[in-house]
Amino acid sequence: MGEELKLHGTSESPFSLRVVWALKLKGIPYDFVEEDLFNKSALLLQYNPVHKKIPVLVHAGKPICESMIIIEYIEEMWPHTPLLPTHVYDRNIARFWVKFAEDKGPAVWRTFRTTGEELAKAIKESLEMLEIVEEHSLGDKKYFNGEKIGMVDIAFGSILYWLCVNEEVLGVKLFEPHKFPRLHKWFQNFQEVPVIKHNLPNRDNLIVFFKRRRESLEASVA
Repeated sequence: MGEELKLHGTSESPFSLRVVWALKLKGIPYDFVEEDLFNKSALLLQYNPVHKKIPVLVHAGKPICESMIIIEYIEEMWPHTPLLPTHVYDRNIARFWVKFAEDKGPAVWRTFRTTGEELAKAIKESLEMLEIVEEHSLGDKKYFNGEKIGMVDIAFGSILYWLCVNEEVLGVKLFEPHKFPRLHKWFQNFQEVPVIKHNLPNRDNLIVFFKRRRESLEASVA
């Protein structure tokens, strides 16, 4: 599996970060190609002509798109340091929660992109997602897989990291420790894993970046 591996993404993207975490957890070497989403490269448009979005993993010249589909591909191509449980039942439960993150996570991204009633709706849906995960998924486990980080942790880790950034940008607090004690404990454990900790974007820089974007959005609405 020594063919060239390139990841097209951006440093500010939670979806790019998911793939970075997966590659780093498995110790797979790759080249990161920083894309400008306001001036997308011809290669990105060639590799992802349908959605024209990042991330795109290019393996031996062949592109794979969508963050969690990319991670499934990585899991199958490089099965060492597995990100899914070995037992069939547990593996399918993990895939259920990945699907849940993909279905409900967009509410968190909408808290950044909306105002007024739409923002209130996005906040409500984000809280509902957190409540369901808190009540039904983790139990007393350290990570969603048990004692090791896996695919579900990657999916929700990116959502919660950006939710915490959005809280700063919007000036609201959603992810309260007393409301979500299990998730809070899990998120602290997750961020302390060296591969995760050393591959997190700078929080202060993200807040500045997204505050500017938010101000532009609010000015355009006004």
